[in-house]
Amino acid sequence: MAKKSITKNDDVSAVSVNSSVIINPRVTEKAAYSAEKNTYVFNVAMSANKIQIKQAIKSMYNVSPTDVNVVVSKPKPKTFRGQSGTQQAFKKAYVTLKKGDTIEIA
Repeated sequence: MAKKSITKNDDVSAVSVNSSVIINPRVTEKAAYSAEKNTYVFNVAMSANKIQIKQAIKSMYNVSPTDVNVVVSKPKPKTFRGQSGTQQAFKKAYVTLKKGDTIEIA
């Protein structure tokens, strides 16, 4: 069998991949309290996995995450002005950094 050669083209698509993985940082009270403990919270794409999230954080913020935990929030039924519908599902990632590293979230 012939060997399959794999080539990486990281420099061209790195920016577009990172922006499609990490949507934005979550700015809530709970996220602010967890940031004091060196854990940051981000909204991420539903298709993103822990490895992609870790690589995106490393390239965007120049820090090395030690742990990534992911939570998927399922859609909830809501009623607004008599119209029934569902709240949108989302995925968030809790990224823990090593001691001394910080991320500036404006």
